[in-house]
Amino acid sequence: MKRILIIWCAVAWACPAVAQFAASAARPLRLSLEECLDYAMGNNFARQQLLLAEQSYEAGYKQSKRERLPEISASLGENVGHTTGAPAAWSGNYGVDAGVALYQGGSIRHTIEQNRLQMERAAYQTSKYDNELTIQILQSFLSVLGYEELLKYQEAVVTASEEQLKQGREQYAAGKILESDFLMLEAQLAGDKNNMTDTRTNRDNSLLALKGLLSMDMNAELHIVYPDTLALAVMHVIPERDEALERAMAVLPDLDVLRYGVRIAETNLKLSKAGYRPTLSLSAGIGTGHQDYSAFGTQLSDRFNQQAGLRLSIPIFSKGQTQTKVLQSKLSLQQAKLDQQQGELTLTQSVLQEYLNVSAALAKYETAGVKENAYRKTFDAYRAQFHAGAITAVELLQQQNNYISALNDYVQSKYGFMLKRKILDVYMGVAIKM
Repeated sequence: MKRILIIWCAVAWACPAVAQFAASAARPLRLSLEECLDYAMGNNFARQQLLLAEQSYEAGYKQSKRERLPEISASLGENVGHTTGAPAAWSGNYGVDAGVALYQGGSIRHTIEQNRLQMERAAYQTSKYDNELTIQILQSFLSVLGYEELLKYQEAVVTASEEQLKQGREQYAAGKILESDFLMLEAQLAGDKNNMTDTRTNRDNSLLALKGLLSMDMNAELHIVYPDTLALAVMHVIPERDEALERAMAVLPDLDVLRYGVRIAETNLKLSKAGYRPTLSLSAGIGTGHQDYSAFGTQLSDRFNQQAGLRLSIPIFSKGQTQTKVLQSKLSLQQAKLDQQQGELTLTQSVLQEYLNVSAALAKYETAGVKENAYRKTFDAYRAQFHAGAITAVELLQQQNNYISALNDYVQSKYGFMLKRKILDVYMGVAIKM
């Protein structure tokens, strides 16, 4: 009975805790751009794989340094033999052996250096992926923002279309407009609602893409936090082209990955040439044994032995294997240098293109803002005229469609500029904030 009471108390204590945990797990997430980036850096599956690769390279580097240490092993063996007409005979051997490489043509030193470079390059590869992941999150995050803003405008357009349809129904009933005009108003409202449905679908797809980049549960409820209105104003400040290029070429991890590729290839060439050199190793050991178990201790003492030796191995002919490895290493080094030159050229081109894209996107955004403002005011004026019966439904809807087109261009150009401006910041190594 006492045990049952204890179990019931434990269950009663645990149930609220479990319920609270489940409630917190189901609680919607509200993340700003910075919080999305932090979440991704800690949870993105692909990034975790790169971190595991870093650990693997680090383990390989540490192991390569241990290759300078001696190798020690112990052996124990007991044997039993039997011949016809004689009792079983036991014998045994025990020993400890050690060996150490004194010189291996520099292969150990070059291997350590190569593993160290690979370990360091792995860290730069993770940083490179971080930039790529940041750009992908920016694309999805800003897409959600853009569709959310477009939805607000479209809701206002739908409200206006509903009012227009109501007025059109009254005018049609009074015989002031044709049935075709009334049907056009109905079709406009249906089209505006369909636009909202498409925008919601695009927003939800962008949210799914964002969840995928964060490696979070697709069924989790995610809401993004809108940035400060001052964030867009700050983006209008664009550095000079030469400054942007200089900063990008100084911090982009892509360049470090290329440089390390050359250094690893150089070390690999040295490692290949080590096959031409002799190797020297030292070995030593102690051992003992017995033939049977009579006078066991005396036998172990009498048979105790020690040995030590040096072994020099000089390569004379390896069927061309060493020469082939050296040749292949030279070719790999040339390829790595070409990769570096091509990579630096491509990155320079990418940064300059992104800079030009930012300038063009800003001009397009400013122009689209002027256009949207003009068409919005024109649409408002035509709505008033339609309400007064001064214009036809065809004239009204033409202006409404012009406004919708200008509105779409404005929202797309706004968030297109924000994306390109932030990508430039990623290239320059600027902390991404919004």
